[in-house]
Amino acid sequence: MSKAKLPTYSLDELKDEFIGKRGTKSRVIYEYELGMTVLGHMIKQARKERNMTQEQLGKLVGVQKAQISKLESSVNSATIDTIVKIFKALNADIHFKVKLENRYLQLT
Repeated sequence: MSKAKLPTYSLDELKDEFIGKRGTKSRVIYEYELGMTVLGHMIKQARKERNMTQEQLGKLVGVQKAQISKLESSVNSATIDTIVKIFKALNADIHFKVKLENRYLQLT
């Protein structure tokens, strides 16, 4: 009995098929929510590595514990200013990349 080779698909092909093509509203929302989820996990990981509670981090940043909790669970969006304050309070560097077409922008 011979086994038929199953087709393979890239992650982008699956996203195009099931979420929507790049630039569509559904894909933009998906990418944004994914980014917020990743950011929330990074905040939580950095906070735990610094042995800080959400309340302690909130006091350093000037926000309530509830806002830190929402950011970590990606329920809430945040301004760039708040994100920078959080990572500064965690004594952590944060780097932003901006990609235009096939190249990353760099500050000169």
